[in-house]
Amino acid sequence: MQKTMRGIVKAAAGPGLEFRTDLPVPEIGEDEVLMKIRCASICGTDLGIYNWGDWARRRMTVFPRIIGHETTGEIVAVGSRVKDRFVGQRVSVETHMWDGTCPHCLAGRRHVCQNMTLYGIQTDGAFAEYSKVRADVTYVLADELSDEQGCVFEPMGSGVHGVEEADVAGKTVLVAGCGAIGLTVVAACRVFKAKTIIACDLYDEKLEAARAMGADVTINSRREDLVARGLELTHGLGVEAAIDVTGSPAALNSSLKCVMAMGCLVSVGLPGEPVTMDMTEDLFYRQIHLSGICGRRIWETWDDFTTVLKDPIYDMKRVIGGQFALEDFEAGFAKMRSGAPGKMFLYP
Repeated sequence: MQKTMRGIVKAAAGPGLEFRTDLPVPEIGEDEVLMKIRCASICGTDLGIYNWGDWARRRMTVFPRIIGHETTGEIVAVGSRVKDRFVGQRVSVETHMWDGTCPHCLAGRRHVCQNMTLYGIQTDGAFAEYSKVRADVTYVLADELSDEQGCVFEPMGSGVHGVEEADVAGKTVLVAGCGAIGLTVVAACRVFKAKTIIACDLYDEKLEAARAMGADVTINSRREDLVARGLELTHGLGVEAAIDVTGSPAALNSSLKCVMAMGCLVSVGLPGEPVTMDMTEDLFYRQIHLSGICGRRIWETWDDFTTVLKDPIYDMKRVIGGQFALEDFEAGFAKMRSGAPGKMFLYP
């Protein structure tokens, strides 16, 4: 085994990242596995770490830190106490690393652990040749899934969790936002038997992709009144469930107004600012169930997403936005920063 490796680090507080060639290969503990990283993808969180936004400043205190948390790795070593992971297995990583002792963990809600540690943010992550992680936070990938599909469990899994929360079977569902996560939501709604899927976005090319992923109706909400069109399509009743992937205050309010009385609005996208709503008229008087999504249910969402990824409706080509060698990470970050659609993948 080599002693040093290449990787991308946050060297100190402040903007920017560094590519290093002299990082030590991690030494694993008795409950850990060592992964040889096959690919990783860039998250909006990584971009925030690069730019050194408020979220990153609140959570990152130890430097240098190897970042990156959306990944597929091949296990090349296992700790002495690891009994259910083996050399040669391909795995992805649940980045919300739970402690197993808090009330939420004990009640089966590990994805909202009170003492959560974030892989690739508060521990060294996947933008490197090798990474170590607790064995129990790895998910063994089905043989028929690609390395790139393994990477998207973490980011797109939140969208699948939103579909689980909305309990879409037999329902008319509105999906707001048709980027990579929104397309996953559309596909998951189709796989899990939604009756009618209405997708909205500001860009026609994204709506075309949504139709290919299973949407029955698409609405360009830049040109059309979403609420009026949504009510028209449902004969004035409204949709039974809306899943917002945008985090936009305007989109959240429009989606809420599209929901029928006693329906639900599931918020997957994180708003970047406070959201104002007319809660009396739009929420309380119509008894709407409003819920936010945090990560993925462990391991239920992962199993459900495996079902979606195996379905022919899920077109991975529509999710890949760019592929870059690890040392060319600046190009990947620049393409993401430009607003280009799809996930950017890095290969050590």
